[in-house]
Amino acid sequence: MADKNLKIDELRQMTDDQLAEKLLVLKKEQFNLRFQDATGQLQSTARVREVRRAVARVKTLQVQRKATAAKSDKKAEA
Repeated sequence: MADKNLKIDELRQMTDDQLAEKLLVLKKEQFNLRFQDATGQLQSTARVREVRRAVARVKTLQVQRKATAAKSDKKAEA
């Protein structure tokens, strides 16, 4: 859990493949945290919120990049 406070600036420096990998890791952690919560073994409830927000940051950045790419494709066609 080296990325406790994953900042958007750090994410912007990542490539698309790195973002996809990061999203996969975060989703796995989110699943594990939900499982721990269900079994009563969750240590840090705040971590659930942090991971959820990190997932949202990654997804937002991916959508922004796709929109930018689509916009530049349209300009190239014109």
